[in-house]
This record gives sequence, C-alpha cells and structure tokens, in this order.
Amino acid sequence: MNLRDLEYLVALAEQRNFHRAAELCNASQPTLSAQIRKLEQELGVILFERSPRGLILTQAGEAAVSRARTVLHEVTQMRDEAAGHCADGARRLHLGVFPTLGPYLLPHVMPRFMEIFPSSEILLTEEKSTVLLQRLIDGQIDAALLALPVEDPHITGRKLFTEPFRLAVPSGHALAQQERLSANALSGQRLMLLEEGHCLRDQALTLCHRYGAREYDGFRGTSLETLRQMVIAGMGLTLLPQLACYEGGSRNHIALLPLETDGFQRNIGLYWRKSSNANDHMSKLADLIADVASELIASGT
Repeated sequence: MNLRDLEYLVALAEQRNFHRAAELCNASQPTLSAQIRKLEQELGVILFERSPRGLILTQAGEAAVSRARTVLHEVTQMRDEAAGHCADGARRLHLGVFPTLGPYLLPHVMPRFMEIFPSSEILLTEEKSTVLLQRLIDGQIDAALLALPVEDPHITGRKLFTEPFRLAVPSGHALAQQERLSANALSGQRLMLLEEGHCLRDQALTLCHRYGAREYDGFRGTSLETLRQMVIAGMGLTLLPQLACYEGGSRNHIALLPLETDGFQRNIGLYWRKSSNANDHMSKLADLIADVASELIASGT
C-alpha cells in the first residue's frame, strides 16, 4: 500500500466512476482499477460493490476511505511545512491555472512576480478547473486561479478581478460596425463554444440561454485560439474574455464588441487550502495578480 493507492481510493469514492477517478488522478483507467483490486486483496475486504447502477462503498470501504483521507491530509500538512521550500531555503510555489486564463494573464504576472519575490520559485500547472480544484484539495498544488464561485470546505481564497466578455464577430459581419451591443443582439445568433469541461463553456451557455442565442451545432473548440481563428475564417461568432481578445495579431479580421448588459463577465479568484501555513505569501501573490489584471483590463489589452 502506498500514498498513490490511497489517492486512487479517495478519488474513486468521490467520483463512483473509474474513468472520472482516473482522470482526476492523472492515471489510466486500467492502472487505477488494478491498484484498487490490489488494495482490496491486501486488506482482505471488498471496498466497492460493483452493481449495474454503479459503484457502492461497502462498510469496510467507508472505513478505509475515512482513514485514507486522514493519511493524505497529514501528508499534505507535511508538504506544506517542508516541501514549500527550495533546497537553498527559498520558497517554492506550485500554482494551477485553467487554459482560458493562463496564456493571457501569466506572461504579464511572471516578470512582476520575480521582481517582488526574488527568492521564490514558481511552478505552473495548466488544467481544467475541476482537475485543479481536486489537485488543490489533495495537496498536489499550493494554489489555483479559478473562476467563481468556488465552494469547498477545505479551500479559502478571495476574488481578484472581474473580466468582461466581448462578442467576437468576423470583420464582414453585419454587427461588426457597432461600437457596443445590447444583449438583445444575441437573440437568434449561433455561437461557437468550447468543448465540455471548460468553465467558460458553462458561462457562455448560460448567457446564450438567457438572451436567446444557441450553440453552433457540430462544432466545439478545444481552445480560445481555435475559436478566434474560426471567427476570422467567417464560420461564426463567439464570446472571448477581454484578456484573450488581442492575442494572435489578427485584429483587422475580427471585431470584438462590448456588450452593454451586466453579466457578460467572469470573476476570477485565487484559492488555497485552509490548512496551508502560507497565508501571508498567498495574500501577497493575490495582491500582485489583482493589480496586474486590473491594469490590463483598464488598458483594454
């Protein structure tokens, strides 16, 4: 039995699905399944009842999961106290960020970070929000930039900034000559959206339903850059966060229109574990990121 086995056990207990648990643990499904079987053999009990309706924790499984959570929490505490420092005594920070924010914000944050924290080292992980949250809870990363709301009893943090959305349309589109749009302009429009798993997709879908737009059938983008290029090619419209609007050097082929109605925005926060002993460090990092983001948004870049 090792710590990885306990991580598999807790993930499977929470997800009740081998595929989703394996994704959270960054492992293959056969590997996770095999390790759970080995764990059952080692303990001499059945931890999960396999039924047609899904996985059910046995009484022995519930007890084992409770113990596993305790062990993993203690290991996290140890990592927070010791592994947060580099070999030369400087602090090491492992930060998570989701793909529709990281490329557009972090290049502006990192130079300032190195100036303010010259004795610190930062490691970056880019993943979808659900994966980042689980890794944060499990102690695999120290902090994460996430879109609000974030609700978990193990996590604390604060809102950093609000980022508006822009409606991206091809330069030849009928709406392209408008300086600003009301939300009613979305009615009847088809918007290209990201694939499942992106928090930005969920936000865009909510706005589409609210204002009478619908998703472009048969297409789901893998990244914001894919969506941008599809708009430039004249394939349709999409919503882009403001920080992502002016990357790619194609501003002559795309119109990025503000929407007058409130709600076309996302709120971004920095989150870390309540048990962390780095609250002061996290607060300073939060101040830095908030200042950089606010400057970028105010400048329109």
